[in-house]
Amino acid sequence: MIENREILGLEVAVLTRKDALTLLETRICEKVPVRLAFLNANLANTAYENAGLRNILGSFLLLNDGSGVNLASKILYRKPFPDNLNGTDFTPYFLDHCSTPMRIFLLGASPAVSTRAAEYFARRWPKHTTVGFQHGFFSNSEEAEIISKIRTANPNLILIAMGNGLQENWIQKLVPEVALSAWGVGALFDFLCGKVSRAPSWMRWLGIEWVYRLLQEPNRMWRRYLLGNPKFVLRVLRGLKTKAFER
Repeated sequence: MIENREILGLEVAVLTRKDALTLLETRICEKVPVRLAFLNANLANTAYENAGLRNILGSFLLLNDGSGVNLASKILYRKPFPDNLNGTDFTPYFLDHCSTPMRIFLLGASPAVSTRAAEYFARRWPKHTTVGFQHGFFSNSEEAEIISKIRTANPNLILIAMGNGLQENWIQKLVPEVALSAWGVGALFDFLCGKVSRAPSWMRWLGIEWVYRLLQEPNRMWRRYLLGNPKFVLRVLRGLKTKAFER
């Protein structure tokens, strides 16, 4: 039985990195459907404001991503999560250490990045097979064709890089009808291909990678971090007050 901690109405699994690896590999091998999202403060905020997305995430395995969700755990449960299981670091870790060869389909990012990502995956993880890729800039009228393309490729793992909200909707659409496992990985392809650089290791260790992202893309990220982070903390504190009142 997996321990969970409720954060803004969402059940987040309490797992070490190694335990998450074992759990996900086992479920893929045993053909157990897995919808996976990495819950960061932004996705938690989005789900808090969107009942449809919140309901969708109820069928997901949620792993903790980032210092904001870890802070929420400390506030609500007086203890941190065992590891920071963000998709940017955990997905490569999984592919490095998973002993079962994966058939991977990449969905999302720009046309140039998706092509480079497919080449990168083939080069870095030769024990796995990239069975197809599709950029994320397509129209609604193309969806049926893309779903057919993915089904024909027959992956056992789809990595979807479309950003919070949209990628989770696609995961629900694809699992289990088209594939048995799909993960929402955000900007992973951009990071792996060097389009977006990672924060220095010391910033990641301190849990302030978001500051680096904000400095890189202030026009795109200021709402997410400067408005979203305080909003998330206030909502967590409100939840703590509610829990105290219920006692």
